[in-house]
Amino acid sequence: MKILLAGDSTVANCPTHEFPMSGWGAHLPPLTYRWGAVHNFAKGGASTESFRDDGLWAALLAEAGEGDAVLIQFGHNDQKKQHLAARTGYAANLRAMVGEVRDRGAAAVLCTSVERRHFLDAPSSDAVLAESLKDYPEVVRELGLELAVPVVDLNAWTRRLYRRLGPDRSRELFCHFGPGEHAHWPGGLADNTHFSQSGAALVAGEVARQLGSLGYGAAGSKELSTTAGRG
Repeated sequence: MKILLAGDSTVANCPTHEFPMSGWGAHLPPLTYRWGAVHNFAKGGASTESFRDDGLWAALLAEAGEGDAVLIQFGHNDQKKQHLAARTGYAANLRAMVGEVRDRGAAAVLCTSVERRHFLDAPSSDAVLAESLKDYPEVVRELGLELAVPVVDLNAWTRRLYRRLGPDRSRELFCHFGPGEHAHWPGGLADNTHFSQSGAALVAGEVARQLGSLGYGAAGSKELSTTAGRG
């Protein structure tokens, strides 16, 4: 069995010069090696459209076969394009992807986009976590029901994680450096979208846990529940 990943920079194996920035897909193999090899096709800046246009979707499908799982997480870059709005182009592209995965005998697993770390100062002085992805996560949940596809709800999970840690401690999940603190980022960096190594590892752990709840890891079982892993 293979686990194939389609997504953007929050999933991808980031290039060496961006270290310690990391997508969660880079930390998945040690957690799922007993189930099968991870093939990470995710790319920084990718949307549901550019992933196909760049040939990455075709390359992934060429590797997919009976019993494999294809995890799909987009949205961060789709929301930057008007024609890839959540309920139009984005939803249509995800429907097509699910159909093409099924045509190859593989199982599609939709993932809601991990949340960005954007805290707002409420009038009460309590920090409020913004919903930066608007209706994109909800559309994925709706597609899961419509298409009978399991959903790994990383948006809901990361939102709970950030709120539990709060504005200060949650910063450690992302790439924040002062000038001169890191050789790869000499001018400093304050990034609330891309994970640090520790942040990416935490998300990968949750992905592995939810895949386990969907049936992966059970002896001789690759059947996926369409309801486990939500929320």
